[in-house]
Order: sequence, then C-alpha cells, then structure tokens
Amino acid sequence: MDKKTKNVRNMTHWPIKTPTVFARRMLATPKSFIREILKVTENPEIISFAGGLPNPGLIDVKGLAQAAADVFASDGRTALQYSTIEGYLPLRRFIADRYKKRLGLAISPDEILITNGSQQCLDLIGKVLIDPGDRIIIERPGYLGAIQVFSLYEPVFVPVNLNAGGMDTAAFESAVSGYDTKLFYGIPNSQNPSGITYSVACRKICAEILKGTNTIIVEDDAYGELHFSGKSLPPIKKYLPDQTILTGSFSKIIAPGMRLGWVCAPRQIMDQLIIAKQASDLHSNYLSQRIASRYLEEADLDVHIGKIRAAYHEQAHAMIDAMQDNLPASVSWSQPEGGMFVWVTLPVGCPAVDVFTEALKKQVAVLPGLPFYVDGGGTDTLRLNFSNATPARITEGVERLSKVIQSFNR
Repeated sequence: MDKKTKNVRNMTHWPIKTPTVFARRMLATPKSFIREILKVTENPEIISFAGGLPNPGLIDVKGLAQAAADVFASDGRTALQYSTIEGYLPLRRFIADRYKKRLGLAISPDEILITNGSQQCLDLIGKVLIDPGDRIIIERPGYLGAIQVFSLYEPVFVPVNLNAGGMDTAAFESAVSGYDTKLFYGIPNSQNPSGITYSVACRKICAEILKGTNTIIVEDDAYGELHFSGKSLPPIKKYLPDQTILTGSFSKIIAPGMRLGWVCAPRQIMDQLIIAKQASDLHSNYLSQRIASRYLEEADLDVHIGKIRAAYHEQAHAMIDAMQDNLPASVSWSQPEGGMFVWVTLPVGCPAVDVFTEALKKQVAVLPGLPFYVDGGGTDTLRLNFSNATPARITEGVERLSKVIQSFNR
C-alpha cells in the first residue's frame, strides 16, 4: 500500500471518538431545522412556506449590475483589495444618515461595523459578551438563528412569552427582577417567527424595566423597513441608547446573496466587536460593500423599499384570506403588520411535525414551530413565509395545507 492510499484510508476510518474530540459547546448547539427543510424544498414543484427568502422578483438585478460595472470601471483594483475591519466608510455613513432620517437617531459612522449579514452580528455579540452560564432573555417563540448562534457560548436561556402587542411585560419584569441578566435579545419589528410588532407602549415599558440594570439590549431590526404602512416605530435604542446594540441587514432590502449586514453599538462595545471581527475574518466582502454603496448612491431606496412593502402586503393578505377561506375555525394565526411571516397555532391533536410530513406529500412545505422554543414548546405551531411565493401559489399552498390539517380533525 503506497503512502497516499494509506492516508486516505486513515481519513475514511477516523479512529478518534467524536464526543471527546469536539468542543463541549458543539454538543449543546442545535442543528438547523431549516437547513434540512431547504434540501427538500429545492424541488420547484413544491410550494414552500418554510424558508425566509425575500421575493427574488424584487431584487434590482439591473441596478446592481450597473453599480458593479461602475465600481470595476472606476476603482476595480482597490475594490478587489483587502480593506478596513470596520467596513467601507461611505456605506457606514449612509447607514448612519438613514438612522437619522428614519428614526431620529444621532449615530456616528464610527459606531457602525459592517458584517457578513446580520447573523454575524449575533455571533460577534456572543463572542464578546456571553460566558458559559450567563443569563439571556429571549422572546418565546424566538428567532432560531439567534438561539443557535448564542447556544455556542453556553448561556442559560430565559424565554418570555409574546402577546399581540409584543413582550408580556409583566413576565418580562419578573424575568429581569432580582437576577443578573447579561442581555435581552428581541426583534420588535415584525418578529421572526411570529410576525408580531411591539407596540410603542411595550417598547417604552421594556426600556423602563431595563433602565438602571447592567443588561445589554440586542435589538435585531432586520425587518424594520418592511412595515406595510411605511411608518417607522421608535426603536428601544431611542430610550436606552447607551445600553442598546442595534443590528441591521441589507438582505431584505437589497439582496441576501451580497451578505451585508451591520451592527450599531456604543463605542466601548464596538471596540470589542472590532477585535472579534478582525479575529474572525479580517473584514466583510469589500467588493459587495463597494457595489452596495454605489447602488445606494444612484438608486432611490425609498421607492425600492416601497415596492417591496406593497408586494409583501399583497402576499400577506393573500395568505390571510386563503387561511380564512380554507382552514378550520380551530386554527388561529397572527396578523402581521409587516415583515415576511405568519404564525399559525394548530388545534389540539394536530402535531406540527406530522403536519409538516403530510404536507410535503402534497408538495407544500411548512416550518414546524418546535425549533423556535428553547423549553420544548411549540409542538402545535407553524411558521409560514409569504414573501417567496406569488398570491396564486400562496392560495394553492394554503388549500393543500388545509386538507392536511382537516385530516387530523376527523
């Protein structure tokens, strides 16, 4: 046996016992349920409500292509070189200016760090803030991407129920009082997975409860631009600016494939995030940053986002109307004011995982609610995405889903 063949065989028959070789944190980190579902839903015959994909027809391919051509023509060699950790300054200035315009926040570009999507924001925050055993308050149901990434740092999750107006503020106050809580993570605008938007009163109460504590607020604003009415609700950061980290994303308003997000944090926290970012990947894709910045110089972003809002509003209504027309009265759902999701609660005796399995047989994919809970709940819930299907496909998909649900109620 030659040396090369021997090495290949040794790799194939790895002799090390995996539970002892992998870091402890990996054993406590949940797998991505969505990843497995998306493998199944690659079939174009399947109507998928399972993912969280923006509408591809609303990506301005022509405008982005022109922006890319402009960057290559005017400064291609620089755009293809290494760059600064913090990110392209004109892009950070744009974000800061938009915070001022939309939300009345006085943000310096130095308080903004460009990341590989908003998911990397959460990973960097986890690296610099979370130690094993730290207490983290999250929404119930909570964003599974945050649950997965924070799990790597071995915290203790404290879930607090959502209601129609946002956090259950009485339960939230009880969760905060008398405890040393490292951070609170929430999505006040069009929450993922529930679609719920916090009322202004809820935001103020949450800020008041956390005022004077050492708890850091991580306010995920991936969907803030997608309120169907076009209005911008005040962020929690407005009430506790020095205690709040804001995260944002271009994935929902320009293109997810560019992998561009950002984190906005107080200076002391930002210094640590920059160190973690440098250690992680040196800097985010500089070419994408330059193309996005050029695109934003030329495009009317407000007009573009207005088209997205209008389309998503139509798609959301198509889903709600189809559910009202087809689903049994024992099924309930959220009424999203924006974003990309509807949250469905199934009747007793109708397990979500079984609905998922049977629905796939009818070529419609849904996402069971189980992975959005850290305490074993959600067995009777589904998250449905409306942004990646036409109204006609939404109606057809809901009709198929209704037949599945009704089959469990006989």
